[in-house]
Amino acid sequence: MKKIALLSLLALTSLTAFAAPKTVTLEVPTMNCVTCPFTVKKALKNVEGVSKAEVTFETKLAVVTFDDEKTTVKALTEATTNAGYPSTLKE
Repeated sequence: MKKIALLSLLALTSLTAFAAPKTVTLEVPTMNCVTCPFTVKKALKNVEGVSKAEVTFETKLAVVTFDDEKTTVKALTEATTNAGYPSTLKE
């Protein structure tokens, strides 16, 4: 009986270990200088669960890879807004 309980517990905990990261693109239209992306990237990287953030001034986009069990798109857009650069999810 203990073996079954242990195997069940291991199976449940391994499900989160194999969760695929999610990638979204945010539009950040208020970036108006070449140094703005550094601030946006830092704000995004400070969000728990974010593993990668690529921010480009020319396109005014931020491509963010994150663990959707640790954070949300709303938290990402709030982070950029709090840094002075409001963003929205690009559809």
